[in-house]
Amino acid sequence: MPATLDALAHDALVLPPDQRVALAYRLLVSVEPAPEPGAEAAWDAEIVQRIARFDAGKSPSVPAEQVFARLRAIAPGE
Repeated sequence: MPATLDALAHDALVLPPDQRVALAYRLLVSVEPAPEPGAEAAWDAEIVQRIARFDAGKSPSVPAEQVFARLRAIAPGE
């Protein structure tokens, strides 16, 4: 007889944290759609362009405390 979702969840929640993370990853990968052809190459090119713009002084940096303050303003209590 197949295990129920509740029984599987119960069993999974008693695993050590590293094994729960590994299980969660396996489950997520099993339902993710295949990436679009060329997507990885497009992201690689975008990363190279962003680094070049930053190195050339065309993209300003933002201090981490400002980034986190903005996030807290958007999602307080999260």
